[in-house]
Amino acid sequence: MAKIIQESIDLKPESISKKDITIAWLRWYYANEIPHSFDRYLAASLMWGLMPILKKLYKKKSDLAEAYQRHLLFFNTQLTWGGGTISGIMASLESIRASEVHQEKSISIDDDLIYNTKAGLMGALAGIGDAIDSGTVQYIFIAIALPWAQQGLAIGALFPFIAFVLYQLFVGYYFAQLGFRLGRNAATEVVGNKMQMIIEGLSILGLFMMGILAASYIKVSSILKFNLSGKDFIVQEILDKILPGFLPLLVVMGLYYYFAKKGLKVTRALVGLTIILGVWATIEYLLVEYLKVIS
Repeated sequence: MAKIIQESIDLKPESISKKDITIAWLRWYYANEIPHSFDRYLAASLMWGLMPILKKLYKKKSDLAEAYQRHLLFFNTQLTWGGGTISGIMASLESIRASEVHQEKSISIDDDLIYNTKAGLMGALAGIGDAIDSGTVQYIFIAIALPWAQQGLAIGALFPFIAFVLYQLFVGYYFAQLGFRLGRNAATEVVGNKMQMIIEGLSILGLFMMGILAASYIKVSSILKFNLSGKDFIVQEILDKILPGFLPLLVVMGLYYYFAKKGLKVTRALVGLTIILGVWATIEYLLVEYLKVIS
């Protein structure tokens, strides 16, 4: 009897702490793209991240092997918003399942529920994470660092990378802890009203930063000028009085319209823009020379 009791104690799942969730998040962060494969994508990264937690939960080798297999099915999501949240949720679900297995209760957290939870969240959270992290935040850091880079300071090149890494570490840590604390309800919190307000605010800020970049670092100007009744008219000065940065804005909006209609064909857009600007500059130059002759 004592032996059976001791075996039950030895096989009892250990409690999962914040430190365990942090380690799981950091392991996922580190291994995110390392074992990337065609059939499993990032599943091995998530499984490796969860390994210390699974070892604390499942003391029988057969149960542990089954847990590993559960997390080696196809998985692909964004690093922080998706990976952070899902790694925390998976730790929460596995903790409940391990307790049920140990107590020999009916398994409510079965394999299908665990995988369907991952499959249902990985795409939705990846869409949010890509839009915020890759589509907004990193460009804000780049915009901040551009003046330093123009001055030849090394911090201009290093700041965006360092700041983005620190941002991702913090955000992923927060979502991993949130996922573990709230379990499957964490997804509701991530896409809830408060988070949507933050996302909208970041998107607006990102648009402002893109506008600042377009106005400050895209240089397009006109050399066209002419003389009427002894008075010089310089087209660029007239445009600046009407709407400063009109020509750079025109170029940016033209590229945006092209990408919206034709897709993100960057090389074709660059070649086309070079040709258009070259023809435009040639026409302006010929007009200036012609106006000189007739005046």
